[in-house]
Amino acid sequence: MGPLITEKGKRLKEENNQYCFKVDRRANKIEIGKAVEELFGVHVLKVRTINVPGKPKRLGRYEGRRPGWKKAIVTLAEGETIEIFEGV
Repeated sequence: MGPLITEKGKRLKEENNQYCFKVDRRANKIEIGKAVEELFGVHVLKVRTINVPGKPKRLGRYEGRRPGWKKAIVTLAEGETIEIFEGV
């Protein structure tokens, strides 16, 4: 699990107090919520997950595929923040 810092993620943080993370593909919403609460000491209200498919890539005549990954959007209680996202 790690922070995912994108333009959309910054907008979600400012407008809705939501934070984006790149998580293990096997993790479910309950596990993700508990992990965020334990790691950062905050209260999680809601967790949304998205399975991002891998993109096809090619190098010359060889075709391959990038691996897919899972994104989690975590909504925190009003007034709470996560320090690693501040100042970015």
